[in-house]
Amino acid sequence: MATRKKKVIITGVSREAADEAFATYAKSDAQLQKINADIELQCAKYREKYAEKIATLSEEREQAFDTLQAFATENQAELFSKKKSLDMAHGTIGFRTGTPKLKTLKGFTWASALELAKRFLPMTYIRQTEEIAKDRLLADRDLKEVAVYDTPTGDLRTATMIEAMAVCGIQVVQDEAFYVEPKKEETT
Repeated sequence: MATRKKKVIITGVSREAADEAFATYAKSDAQLQKINADIELQCAKYREKYAEKIATLSEEREQAFDTLQAFATENQAELFSKKKSLDMAHGTIGFRTGTPKLKTLKGFTWASALELAKRFLPMTYIRQTEEIAKDRLLADRDLKEVAVYDTPTGDLRTATMIEAMAVCGIQVVQDEAFYVEPKKEETT
């Protein structure tokens, strides 16, 4: 279970205290990066040391898997007629039935299947999704004139895109995030 950590907001920090905090931050950051680099180096050395053994064991395991799969497939009718698994001396092998899914027949695409489903199946099997084209609204947000319908009268009038979006309950926002980026010193 992760321990919860509350962040206390500090106020009334002087420039000197901020400079001192930044020095501590930069020093700690540099030391953390050095330790992480050392860890990565040691991991790389171990990977290199055991690379050949890992490759050999992986190949042996894959060949054994293929042998077990061939045995199970060739004897599926007699060994797996009552149960989907077989207990053996070193473990269990078996077959699992996957989750049902739809797949198009050979020669059909999902687009062609959709057109045929529109003709031959009830409309309850055709999904129609409507959504706001957010990318277009963002791209056109600075337009000065856009045609909009005046709801009470139904007349067409013009407004800025920002005004038109506000009528629809939409606004453009940009979050601002605080960051700290210490200067990196080259270590030898």
